[in-house]
Amino acid sequence: MNFTDRAIRALKSQDQRYEVLEDGRTGLRLRVSTAGRKSWLFTYRKGGKLNRITLGVYPEMSLAQAREEVSQRRSLLNRGLDPAHIERTHKEEERQAPTMAQLAELYLERYAKAKKRSWREDERLLKKDVLPRWGHRKAKDIVRRDVVMLLDDIIDRGSPIVANRTLACVRKMFNYALERSLIEMNPCSAVKMPGKERKRDRVLNEEEIRTFWHGLKEARILLPIRLALQLQLVTAQRKGELIRAEWSHFDFASGWWTIPAERTKNHLAHRVPLSPLALESIEGLRGFHPLFLFPSRNGEKPLLDTSIDHAVRKNLDVLGITPFTPHDLRRTAASHMTGMGISRLVVSKILNHAENGVTAVYDRHSYDPEKRQALEAWGKKLEAIIRGKESNPASLAAVR
Repeated sequence: MNFTDRAIRALKSQDQRYEVLEDGRTGLRLRVSTAGRKSWLFTYRKGGKLNRITLGVYPEMSLAQAREEVSQRRSLLNRGLDPAHIERTHKEEERQAPTMAQLAELYLERYAKAKKRSWREDERLLKKDVLPRWGHRKAKDIVRRDVVMLLDDIIDRGSPIVANRTLACVRKMFNYALERSLIEMNPCSAVKMPGKERKRDRVLNEEEIRTFWHGLKEARILLPIRLALQLQLVTAQRKGELIRAEWSHFDFASGWWTIPAERTKNHLAHRVPLSPLALESIEGLRGFHPLFLFPSRNGEKPLLDTSIDHAVRKNLDVLGITPFTPHDLRRTAASHMTGMGISRLVVSKILNHAENGVTAVYDRHSYDPEKRQALEAWGKKLEAIIRGKESNPASLAAVR
């Protein structure tokens, strides 16, 4: 039959389904069902076997489109390939391709939980904005436009920094999928951070430190969280490393806290000297838990980072100073120490910042004496600030 739209429209249903072949041995056929439904087929022989591939439904797929589909499959045959096998393989790959919900679970379990202490934040971001929108879709079907629209919606609700964090999380997840050949490209490629990041430089002055310290006594904050905030200011250590501390990490006889390498950001063990003020705060934690200094409510694990943040946000009015974050306490301690004349190198050692370059490779000095002298001097100054008296720290000649 010479296929034309007019001839195809003229085909009527019969008591049984039938097929009409296009003239010229093209392999294109039209099947007409008993209900009058018309479907395009491509038939060909390979290895002595007749193969049939359904192409689409007429008129949704036009005659020209059907012929183009046949041409593409003929091209595969001319290259020695089997179109039916390729389509079966494609359908199986499509069936096995992970949805976004499955990819998120794989990313969190196999990557984030093993390599990121902040994996709970990734989980929160994914559950809040990503999975409700994309969870049912195949990961390979997400394109750059989807990412941009997601970020635009977060921006529109007034959360530009959350948009930045979401993009960072999703980009990392898609990179993970790319490395495992679950997708062919990362849709976050070339997508820029939508929110303008403002570098935090909040440092509490002496009056704010005093108000904060005394305000903790009035705030509706659990004692372990209150002491964690005090210790972050006293020791200048990272919040996450502090709240995961275990009693076995402390040598109270010599006055040292050793943070194991697997708990630190730079994966290097870190020794923190304990000033009298730090020891006083730690003493208030005895009896809460045999393993953790800062146990969660159920006692099965340490406090979450977010518990500290939430407590501060809820009690800002009671604490009596302008908004700050727990991390600002670490910055405050570091800034006041350098203001006391303590060298930036020693402060960097106290903060356990990662170092690069040749000097870092060859400098194996522990800086333990300098760190102890610096933190004890900071502890004395902090005590004076809390009492509202002029501070007179010990000589800092050795740590300058």
